[in-house]
Amino acid sequence: MKKLLIACVLAAGTLGVVTPTGPARADTRICDQYGSTTIGARYVVMNNRWGTSAEQCINVTGSGFSIVSQKGTGNTSGAPVSYPAVYYGCHYANCSPGTVLPRQVSAITSATSSINYTYVAGATYDAAYDIWLDPTPRTNGVNQQEIMIWFNRQGSIQPIGSVVGTTTVGGRSWQVWRGSNGSNAVISYVAPSAITSWSFSVLDFINDVRNRGAITNSWYLTSIQAGFEPWIGGSGLAVSSFSAAVTG
Repeated sequence: MKKLLIACVLAAGTLGVVTPTGPARADTRICDQYGSTTIGARYVVMNNRWGTSAEQCINVTGSGFSIVSQKGTGNTSGAPVSYPAVYYGCHYANCSPGTVLPRQVSAITSATSSINYTYVAGATYDAAYDIWLDPTPRTNGVNQQEIMIWFNRQGSIQPIGSVVGTTTVGGRSWQVWRGSNGSNAVISYVAPSAITSWSFSVLDFINDVRNRGAITNSWYLTSIQAGFEPWIGGSGLAVSSFSAAVTG
């Protein structure tokens, strides 16, 4: 398989700014390219259709979201068409309510997250966390280090870069990929089989990345995101629940 030529950072909104559309009440449908809303007075959900002009709509609930329409088609040797996601922290100057991020890694005593995914057949996509770090406490623009945790992948797609080995993080085995798109570095952890739900320590992955020499404890954690990168199809994919917490 050919390697991705464009990093998944683009799928997290490099090409545009998230546009807040207000807090979600009951179910909220978002079709705006970069439309977003807040849930639980704590998290932001974004449509983030950065890579196609075709329609994409998400339905936002009080605890997550689902993709209800995705008509774009991406090159499976290239980048996905979007990254609809829910996040805690700051992304392109849109910070989740009451977040403590950015926070320096050395000042973090606990960073945890929990998720429940719903998958569908017949689509090409990955289900992934996007964890962003930077040498500065920036709240906008592209961070220098991206950590991706691929809970599931369907179709002939792969992370950016190349395989550098395997490791165990959080009691699970992962295939590790490493690369860069010229704008930021990416380290990806790919599960050998689909994970539908998990509660884990984000710090475990940050520490592994630090031990690889990619960051230091003086860097800042800026956001914890979870969603989908669809290439083809994707209607029905859902995050039914998500939580994240950082203390220090």
